[in-house]
Formats: sequence, C-alpha cells, structure tokens
Amino acid sequence: MTPWRQARGTAWSPVRAGLLRVRGHRVGWLVPLVLLVAVPAVDVLTEVDFRVISWLVVVPGTAAALCGVRTTALFGALTLAAYFALNHAWSEDYRTGWPDFALVVAGSVVSVAACAFRLRDARYVSHMQAVAETTRSTVLRPLPAHWAGMDHAAVYLAADTEARVGGDFYDIQPSPYGTRVIVGDVQGKGLNAVTAAAAILGSFREWGFHERDLTVAARHLETRMRRYQRYVHAMGQDHSDRFATAALVGFPPPGLAAGDTVELVDFGHEPPLAVGPRGVRELETVPALPLGLGALLDEAPVMVRIALAEDETLLLVTDGVTEARDRSGTFFPLRERLAEAMARDPLLAAPGLLVRLVRDETLRHTHGRLTDDTTVLAVRRAQVPEPGDPPVHPGNAAVEEDLDGRPAPGPERPDEPGEPPEPGPGERRPGEPGLGEPTAGESAPGESAPGESAPGKSARSVRDAPKRDP
Repeated sequence: MTPWRQARGTAWSPVRAGLLRVRGHRVGWLVPLVLLVAVPAVDVLTEVDFRVISWLVVVPGTAAALCGVRTTALFGALTLAAYFALNHAWSEDYRTGWPDFALVVAGSVVSVAACAFRLRDARYVSHMQAVAETTRSTVLRPLPAHWAGMDHAAVYLAADTEARVGGDFYDIQPSPYGTRVIVGDVQGKGLNAVTAAAAILGSFREWGFHERDLTVAARHLETRMRRYQRYVHAMGQDHSDRFATAALVGFPPPGLAAGDTVELVDFGHEPPLAVGPRGVRELETVPALPLGLGALLDEAPVMVRIALAEDETLLLVTDGVTEARDRSGTFFPLRERLAEAMARDPLLAAPGLLVRLVRDETLRHTHGRLTDDTTVLAVRRAQVPEPGDPPVHPGNAAVEEDLDGRPAPGPERPDEPGEPPEPGPGERRPGEPGLGEPTAGESAPGESAPGESAPGKSARSVRDAPKRDP
C-alpha cells in the first residue's frame, strides 16, 4: 500500500483514482471494446484448427468490472452478435458449435448480474463511508484557519482505513481565559474507541470554555472518563477499563503572562515538542496517570508553565508517530528527523509545513503501513489576529459571554436526561466519590484489581507501556 493510499484512507479503485478517466470523462468502456475487436481479429488471423472465438466471454466480464449495468448488457449483446456472425462465417466443419455459444450466453448473463451486485455493494460502501465521515467530522470537528488567534494545522490517519475514525482525538477551544488545546489517544483503535474519544472531547469543549483554572478543567476530564467507564460497565461491554492519554494545553490571553508562556497538564501522553529555528526541544511536564486511571493514585494533575518563544511551534503527536516502526522494527526517530529538517530549512517550523513534514516522514519510515491511529497537531500564536477570530477576553467578567455574544449558559450535560448539573470545583454530588476515592467496581488506593497497574507504578511508565486492545 502506497503512502498516498494510506493517507487518503479510502477504498481504492481505478475509476475513482482517475486512471480510467480522460478530462473528467469515463473511458472504462474502451477496455471491453478493445477486447471485442481483438478476439475476433485473433480468431480470423490464426489457423483454422485454433479457434479463440469463445474467448469473447471475457468481454462482458471485463465490462462488469468497469462499467454500469446497461453498458455491460450492451457489451453482452454485442458479444453474442459477434460470436454468432463470426462463427457462421466459417464452414460448418470449423464451427465451434452450440456448447461454446451457450458458454458465451451464460457468461453474458452472469456478467450483468455481477455488475448489478457490484454497484449495489459500491453504493453501500459509499453510504458507510459517508456515515464514517460524518462521525469523524462530529468527533473531530473541522477547525477554521487562525481559529482562536492561533495558527494551526493537523493531520489524522486512522489505522482502520475503511472506518476513517479511531481513538485519537484533538481540538482547539477558545475561552474567556485563553485558548485551550487538547490531543489524546484512547486505548485501542477502531470504532470501539470513538465513543470514549467523543465523551472526552465533549467535556473538554464545555469545561475548557467555562473554567479559568486549567487544572480544574483537567479534573473534569478525569471525572467524565470515569463516568464513561461506569456507563460502559453497566451496559455489559468488555472495554469498561479503557483509558486515554492526553495532553491539555492552555495559551493564556496575550499580556496576562510574563512573556509568551503555555500551561501544560500531562495525562501520561507523548511529551510536547517546541520546534523553532534554533532546533527542537522537549517540554518537561509532570505526567499524571492517564484519564480513567486516576483512582489508582490519590494525586491531582499538576499544571506547569513553560516559556515558548514567538517563533516556536508547539508540536503534539500521538504514539502512532513515536511508535511507528519500519520493516526491521526500528522506531521512528521523530526528534532527530525534525532537528535535521530545521537545520536545513528553519521555515519548516510553520504549522502547515511542520505537520506535512511529520506525516510524510512517518509514512516513509513505515512504508505506508500504519498499525495505530496517528495524529499530528502543530499550533502557535498567530502573529496578526484575523478579523474573524473569536474574541478572547481576559478574566473577571461577572457574566461570561458566549462566542455569539449572548450570556453563556452553564455547561450543557447531554449525557443523561434529568441528571443534576455538574458540581463546581471542590464540590461533588451526594453519594459520588471524589477523585481519590474508589467507586463501585474500582479498587481502593493501595489495592490492585486484576489487570490494573499497581498504585506505585509511575505515570511515565504507564504512558510508555504499549496499549492493548480490550
């Protein structure tokens, strides 16, 4: 499979790829037409004891693979006429007889039926791909250029190329307290990981907008993931222990922080990289346990503030990049490749060029064979805010304003009808355990349930451990 086909993530066909089109017009019918002329010509030019007229049966078969039902039926009729006319042009001693004619008739009928089934299946596949694309655009919503005062670019390659959506997720959310960015990777891949990714993104879009403190927003993500786990367990599904790594980033409003700094909360994700003309550096974070595993350690996520130069781009990737292997099993050397590229051309630090570079180098390293969902996101502050950018308001407004200027309601809870509103920071519902307390079906701190990591296991080792499918 070529990198181009892998990056497209769609089923390949010669007609769709444009190989049988000329200036936008389909020319697939030329192939059976050439066969319809070539087979009788060979039959006439060969010796009388070598008759190939029955090979005409391949004409409607080829048309069934390249043309529509009507065109295939037309070629079937032309094949029968050509067979009958050419066979009777010979003397009776050299005619092939009725058995071969019956073969051509049967081949034509079967070809028309096969073409009808092919087109029906193609319509079904097209419909399913449209559903998958709709699902993908709902979970991974398209982002406008210069969104929330940021220059950004992203690429997402699903390991399941037919589904075109998997467990990786990312988003950029403007808020009154700056711009929030998230990149994450749900354990496993394929459609079973989509629901967990959707739950995390829904919580991020609400609490990333409403919460001033990025740490509080991070705690809400942990709470949402554990609620998702309880729901999946109640439904009797076998992936109730699913977890997710994530990197939560906050860009404070310009002028509120000393210099250009970013806020980072790391849930055991791949370390962010700062890429600029002076090279590539890994940003030091304090990793917490992945989302969904916070009950194993009674520790709140830690936010760190890191200086980021104006000409540096923040690069966030999932383990589909860092754990990509070539045929010999060698991991993709991301930092080394980026350092070499920056030394050649510092302008590659621009988000669009940087994402394209990482994507192409990853596909080249793996020869287009991705075994895990792969996400690359590059983001940095826009040098000149665009007129259409949503406003980012600093701080202590008594009434928050939504993006359309109306008073913002409280966080919507689309999960369960009739559920009481989510408690504020430091509060919890009656009967609901805190972040450090065990819930139903969870082990208390100091205990390890079967299949769970020991409480003393470091967050970095959890991040570096390979994810397993449930």
